[in-house]
Amino acid sequence: MLADSQLRDRTGWDCGSCRRNGLEVKRRCGFLPKDALGETRIVWGRKHARSEECPKSFVTGTSLALVEEFFVRRRLGIPETTDTEARTVDAFLILQDEMEREERDGTSQH
Repeated sequence: MLADSQLRDRTGWDCGSCRRNGLEVKRRCGFLPKDALGETRIVWGRKHARSEECPKSFVTGTSLALVEEFFVRRRLGIPETTDTEARTVDAFLILQDEMEREERDGTSQH
């Protein structure tokens, strides 16, 4: 039997590998029925951010689209306008704060 760290290295956060190695319950996969997830606990964390569900199932397509839009706007210098939805502005503010915190801590991954 592989140790937890060996399974983590082998599967990363790849859904197929995770399922083949029986980790979907341990990682609290959001694609499972709620009653199969067991007791709530943190399964992923980085500094002050944490998730009680596998990040692969927790992050939605909408979330990814907002992250992509944030970086495209930033790269091209496109400002938010009064036509930007409040939800989008809120997401951009959170992303900006997180990016500044990473840069301040010297741990930026871009």
